[in-house]
Amino acid sequence: MKKPIAIMLALLGAQAALAMPLTVPQIQTASTQTTRYDCKDGKSVSVQYTNTRNHQSFAALTVDGRKLLFVNVIAGSGAKYVADQYTWWTKGPQANLYDEMAAKDSPPLLADCEARKK
Repeated sequence: MKKPIAIMLALLGAQAALAMPLTVPQIQTASTQTTRYDCKDGKSVSVQYTNTRNHQSFAALTVDGRKLLFVNVIAGSGAKYVADQYTWWTKGPQANLYDEMAAKDSPPLLADCEARKK
């Protein structure tokens, strides 16, 4: 009888953890910046960029109602961030959001996005 209770408590704890902010004490934030992009289809997206003291970069944005944390990876040009099946790729003030599971000739989910000037 103790096992089902322990499993339920673990599940409840996991749900509570989802609502908590993500903190990783070993990785310290150096800077954070939020940029708003306007895309050619009239949609807009707000992206929070975080740079860490150990030179990692992250981008947090909402895709299909899910808040995702994108991690910077090697790119030939610009800054490329990946999370789940998605790629957020920026070059200067321009950005596109791709679904890597979509057909090869599919357009980006968000295309020709332009950072708003401050």
